[in-house]
Amino acid sequence: MTTPTKIIFDTDPGIDDAMALLFIQASPAIDLLAVTTVFGNADIDTTTRNALYLKDRFGLTAPVYKGTDKPLTRPRNPSPTFVHGENGLGDVELTGLVAAEPEAKPAYQAIIDLARANPGEVTLVAVGPLTNLALALQADPEVATLLKAVVIMGGAFAVAGKPGNVTPVAEANIWNDPEAADLVFTAPWFVTAVSLDVTTQVVMSPAYMEELEATAGPAGAFLNAISKPYARFYGGRDGIVGCCVHDAAAVAFVIDPSLFDVRRGSIRVVTNGIALGQTCQMVEGELFGPSAWDGQPVQAITVGVKAEGLLRLYRETMRA
Repeated sequence: MTTPTKIIFDTDPGIDDAMALLFIQASPAIDLLAVTTVFGNADIDTTTRNALYLKDRFGLTAPVYKGTDKPLTRPRNPSPTFVHGENGLGDVELTGLVAAEPEAKPAYQAIIDLARANPGEVTLVAVGPLTNLALALQADPEVATLLKAVVIMGGAFAVAGKPGNVTPVAEANIWNDPEAADLVFTAPWFVTAVSLDVTTQVVMSPAYMEELEATAGPAGAFLNAISKPYARFYGGRDGIVGCCVHDAAAVAFVIDPSLFDVRRGSIRVVTNGIALGQTCQMVEGELFGPSAWDGQPVQAITVGVKAEGLLRLYRETMRA
């Protein structure tokens, strides 16, 4: 049997974050070492409360570390309550909510310490703004050589799917802290960006969610409940029937990367002007004059996905 992949899950729960976290919990292919929280879909107190709630309600054993409440250098954008609700989880009632505290250590330090304790073994899966990762790099640059890989849900490269979801060119996680994202993409760890190019091609239909409720126990019922306001948002804005699989797609990449096609090349993030938050890749092997991409690490982006295979993996993992 294959040894499970050790991961740290950096997250801003978030409806699709909850879908991803329960997917992690259900998967025998993943060993969850820690959950680190960040601002994004809601403020840091709310996202941390949601992570602790999911841990308590669904029996997660991994510790929860509270992360940063704001971007590296700029003011925080308002929380997208019109997408995730006031409570970050679609405004469903959080039944049996137990007031709990996160670990005392800040998230960025937990990332550093876990990487040092497990050199070359840990994949950092980040599905919110990348500020905790940037803070870890700033505090201990060597962390970039100690992690096995970094997989993010973020970015939009205009090769397929949707080119942006908060502006015509920017994806929300990157746009919420573009300076942190540029630091992360140019650090000497290996990053794969599971981007809007693929996540918007994988849709959980209402029938799919009803099937999850019927077959995946309490987790399935919870996921179906929180998916309904999410689906209403997508239906109203994009005409999609159902909800896009964003954050869970990054988890699926860790479990089965063969579900995705990738393109390699150095990546920079626009940090000012009308294209703020745009992610731009210079494809490996292309030749240009001197540019900001020169000498930067070669990273990967997802440019294609086997949508039915990803949906099947999620359904079968949750059912098991």
